[in-house]
Amino acid sequence: MKALINILILVAIAGSLQAQQENAAIRKGNKLFREGQYDKALPEYEKAATQNPKNPVTAYNMGNARFRRNEYTDAEKQYTEAAANSKDLAMQQKAWYNKGVALSKEKKLQESIDAYKMALRLNNADEDARVNLQKALEEQRKQQQAQQQQKPKEEQQKQKQQQKSNPRPNNLDKKKIEQYLKSLQQKEQEIQQKMQQNRSRAAGKPDKDW
Repeated sequence: MKALINILILVAIAGSLQAQQENAAIRKGNKLFREGQYDKALPEYEKAATQNPKNPVTAYNMGNARFRRNEYTDAEKQYTEAAANSKDLAMQQKAWYNKGVALSKEKKLQESIDAYKMALRLNNADEDARVNLQKALEEQRKQQQAQQQQKPKEEQQKQKQQQKSNPRPNNLDKKKIEQYLKSLQQKEQEIQQKMQQNRSRAAGKPDKDW
């Protein structure tokens, strides 16, 4: 997915030594970031954060540096902090968008969809957010289809495993067989009784006088 990872330049009047130190650290961090030295830029942003932990610009830029270092979980947390502490809607929108990109890298599909939606609520003209949202929704649809197709196969496999591990005799079939055998025995007995009766009758009759 296309990422929008840009630094923000803090514009403020340095009214105190603490503010001056904060601004100096951010400027240095931004310079290093633009040069691609993300490992060196991050400590500068951290210095600025010690001076002013609630500065959303510092949090946002720290998120960008961590993103470039492939630290997506930490980057996502920084973007969340930036969006929460900023009163500027444009700043919030950028933080939500970048959070969506970081979540996508973490394979957190539903959360990335929610982040892109929030970014679009804040700026519905953001084409990058719209494209990434569409891609994420399409990927989610494919995953759901794959899960639905896989479910019957898994159920069949479970049933086969249960049958192998817990074989159960068919009691109904056994009963039918026993009843059938009993009926055969009864019929055989009846036939034998009739044969004996016929023999006894034949023996008691006188010979026919011709």
